[in-house]
Amino acid sequence: MSVVCVAGLGVSGTAAARALARRGERVVVLEAVEGERQRLVAAELARLGVEVRFGAAELPEGTTTLVTTGWPPHHPLIAAASAAGVEVVGEVELGWRLRPEHAAPWLALTGTNGKTTVVRMLTSMLLAAGRRAVAVGNVGVPVVEAVGEPYDVLAVELSSFQLHWSSSLAPHAAAILNVAPDHLDWHGSLEEYARAKGRVFERAGTVVYNADDPAAAGLAAPYEGAVGFTLGVPRPGQLGVVEDLLVDRAFVADPRREAEELAGLADVHPFAPHNVANALAAAALARTLDVPAAAVRQGLADFVPDPHRMALVDRVGEVDYVDDSKATNPHAAAASLAAYPSIVWVAGGQLKGADVDDLVRQAAPRLRGAVLIGVDRARIAEALSRHAPNVPVVDLAAQDTGVMDRVVTEAARLAAPGDTVLLAPSAASLDMFANYPARGEAFALAVHRLKGRERA
Repeated sequence: MSVVCVAGLGVSGTAAARALARRGERVVVLEAVEGERQRLVAAELARLGVEVRFGAAELPEGTTTLVTTGWPPHHPLIAAASAAGVEVVGEVELGWRLRPEHAAPWLALTGTNGKTTVVRMLTSMLLAAGRRAVAVGNVGVPVVEAVGEPYDVLAVELSSFQLHWSSSLAPHAAAILNVAPDHLDWHGSLEEYARAKGRVFERAGTVVYNADDPAAAGLAAPYEGAVGFTLGVPRPGQLGVVEDLLVDRAFVADPRREAEELAGLADVHPFAPHNVANALAAAALARTLDVPAAAVRQGLADFVPDPHRMALVDRVGEVDYVDDSKATNPHAAAASLAAYPSIVWVAGGQLKGADVDDLVRQAAPRLRGAVLIGVDRARIAEALSRHAPNVPVVDLAAQDTGVMDRVVTEAARLAAPGDTVLLAPSAASLDMFANYPARGEAFALAVHRLKGRERA
């Protein structure tokens, strides 16, 4: 009997194993870690007839398909499967193939930054229009779990990893938000990373792209009728901004002569230029399914941002403290830094090989000071010395998570009334914290302790 092998007992791998077992497939899961959680999941899957092999590193005999949930092509198991002629697919690709007849359309999106915000804005707009919608994919709900449910539409967030292992997706519409260097250790080069992002367009009914991002615009260029979104005044076939309004010149009867007001800049929260772009991207995808302007505006009003994304923690002594711990690469940090006029920047962590010179050069006029932490803080310090030599820098060498109290104390010393102390690290967190939420929470707790001391 043929075997479908699933790589890993994470959320997506477990969901894939369940879905395949319920279809009568023989499923074997390979899992490297044998912890308490993994054993509990394995026991649950065993009741469905799924075999879990802990510590196994070889494909089971008879394997015809390997389902991966993010492993890179150079992983030994993936390489062995490819060499043996075994088809390798991702969980998203599997979900696409398992769709029932008359399945809900997919509105798919990808990008280096902003994906989760856009997919949640989009879902909010769809719900405001009365559609049964859910955000799935890289946002946390596995696609294989959602495709069999009675939804009207799926809002699908896709990572470059998921797209690499997807070959037949044909979404109703697809958007690329931006493309900047990231995950180059996984893909091998920026060109391969961009190529993976571009796969979202290959079979899409409507292509939506960021007209202000050269890489995204380049990926959309081969597709006739592509719809752009821009922070400028939109041309026919685009969504954009006119004075303080978000307007549509694409999904109207006569794009050359007509424009429809969708919402106001005041409806976008938290307000920042990149978040306006996020709102326009979500609106463009929603409009491909004839979502009315009133639902776009209501969806933005109903939208609740995820934590650690430009979240105002508190105001202490006329200084705002903002947690954007999700800014884990220079592209994301640049968007955050552009949103405030005078900043004490809290930065550092694992840069993953990323270059920060352009980021620091662009941000320099806004910087009142910088507090640096993490394993790669010296590289940020060097960039600051080159491009912002007059900006005072505090370099904190401590690697314990309690360093955030010193970070906030030093930032408060550098800040003046009206400034923003901004945690936008431009780097990953795993050198010091369990993840970026833990980093953001440590910052927020330190801010609250600072406020308590100020009141005492």
